[in-house]
Amino acid sequence: MAAVVEMSNVTKTYGEGSSIVKALDGVDIRIKKGEFVAIVGASGSGKSTMMNLIGCLDRPTKGVVKVAGEDLSELNDKKLTSLRNYAIGFVFQSFFLLPKTDALDNVATPLFYRGVPAKEARFRAMEMLTKLGMEDRYSHQSTELSGGQQQRVAIARALVTEPSLILADEPTGALDSKTGKQVMDLFADLNDEGKTIVLITHDLDVAKRATRRITLKDGKVINDERDKK
Repeated sequence: MAAVVEMSNVTKTYGEGSSIVKALDGVDIRIKKGEFVAIVGASGSGKSTMMNLIGCLDRPTKGVVKVAGEDLSELNDKKLTSLRNYAIGFVFQSFFLLPKTDALDNVATPLFYRGVPAKEARFRAMEMLTKLGMEDRYSHQSTELSGGQQQRVAIARALVTEPSLILADEPTGALDSKTGKQVMDLFADLNDEGKTIVLITHDLDVAKRATRRITLKDGKVINDERDKK
């Protein structure tokens, strides 16, 4: 099966001279289409750096990173931005919904940026909100929605462009445990439909909901565990 993410002997360093820090150190991973992967580790383990590389927000110092088949080192900034916009749907802890904008247009915004006509963009956005059980809240601004509802809108926005990969950074971090479980149930349902999901988290209970867990420590992969079928 095709790989959505490939990292081959990836090292990422920051600083120079005696102050060089290896955020990632010789990492090799391959994430196939349709996998549900949690990347876990304590603060400073390299999770954020890995997220930035998978999210096409940075390039490795050494090694090869491929996302949706594209080698990041071979892309200029414009092409990197294009890959990020077309291949990846981002979901963040803080939602990052547009204030004073209703749920429908928040979801449609990525399509607006692509030049999709407004009528079509809103139609597709409404379809996605309906799929996530948010059709009755489409006209509400983000400030009028609960935390769980805001995260559902954010997930709808990530999905509306039909990306190759959903990249979620601590998506339950701002939610209470009940709402966090509902969001993780939603990710599990999306994965059952064939969506590829990579989840960045420090929460082991959240990570257990994924079907594969990659554990980082000091920039190295120390464990790569898959659920048995």
